[in-house]
Amino acid sequence: MRAGRDGIRVSSIVMRIAVDVMGGDHGCGVVIEGAKRALLADKKITAIYLVGDKAEIHAALPPRGFRDHRVRVVHASEVLTMDDKPAAAVRRKKDSSIARAVELVHDGKADAVVSPGNTGGIFAAATFKLGRLPGVDRGGIAAVIPTPDNEFVLLDAGANIECKPIHLAHYAIMGSIYSREILGYQKPRVGILSIGTEDTKGNPLTLEAFKLCKHLDLDFVGNVEGHDLFKSKVEVVVCDGFVGNIVLKTCESLAVGIFTMLKRELTTSPHRQLGALLAQNAFRTIKRKMDPEAYGGASLLGFNGAVLKAHASARERAISSAIGITAKNLQHHVNELIVRDIARANQRLGAAGLLPPSMGDN
Repeated sequence: MRAGRDGIRVSSIVMRIAVDVMGGDHGCGVVIEGAKRALLADKKITAIYLVGDKAEIHAALPPRGFRDHRVRVVHASEVLTMDDKPAAAVRRKKDSSIARAVELVHDGKADAVVSPGNTGGIFAAATFKLGRLPGVDRGGIAAVIPTPDNEFVLLDAGANIECKPIHLAHYAIMGSIYSREILGYQKPRVGILSIGTEDTKGNPLTLEAFKLCKHLDLDFVGNVEGHDLFKSKVEVVVCDGFVGNIVLKTCESLAVGIFTMLKRELTTSPHRQLGALLAQNAFRTIKRKMDPEAYGGASLLGFNGAVLKAHASARERAISSAIGITAKNLQHHVNELIVRDIARANQRLGAAGLLPPSMGDN
């Protein structure tokens, strides 16, 4: 770890990842197996800290043949449950696995955190213990959603239900960087989710955010509607967390519903069963493309350290994917790029009289 410009933590050669092994639905053994797979897949990862109950972790290691020299065990006696109120629980359960994992980044012992635990708890811990990157007014959750011909980053996917226009502008910048560096789109198209594509459509939040985004150095395509999301028109979709979380959960449940209906209808007669057999490779391809385990979870952007929220129901492959994406985040210096581009954007918007002078100087 070295200190970069503006005092931000920057990963150079080392990639040390703290993994909360206690927060998932399937126990620490599944998370530990996922960490093992991630280390086998990426020799560049310097170290993985397994954070949780020490006795449970040590009991889970031998059955999995997990003896990698890069593994460290960090004891935490408490767990943030899904029923805990995030902010209060982070303050009360100071020895929770989420809190200890985030503290490793705060103390400079790790560069990133991966957790399948309480989303609000992770966000609260990142906010209180890591703080936001210089110039970033509000962090957000970036979820990746596949479409027939591309993928788009949805930001914010549920962290902030009350946003200001500058937050959406910052989400546009962070989402564009994430799409380019992690998903590989050279010039991501950015759109604001609204009720119409016309410049005059939307609510006060989206209308003002539209004005800001027009001044940014982005491939900004303007407003996009809900029916545009799966037409490969954009790689970044910007909205507040209330709308974003509804979109995310609707997409997830719709995908499950469609596959359930297909399975039911394709087994109602011998003829349909034969058709399903002939089309099974196509169905496998679609299922693989829509598989949430390939994405691992959702990254929290805008914080002074890389943070990824894995699905609570994540199995071994999903945990491995989450760690792999986090390592890629560090390799591509995503946070450094965010600090640089947010500073430029704030200066540009400030010069145009669209921000308070104090923010324009960031």
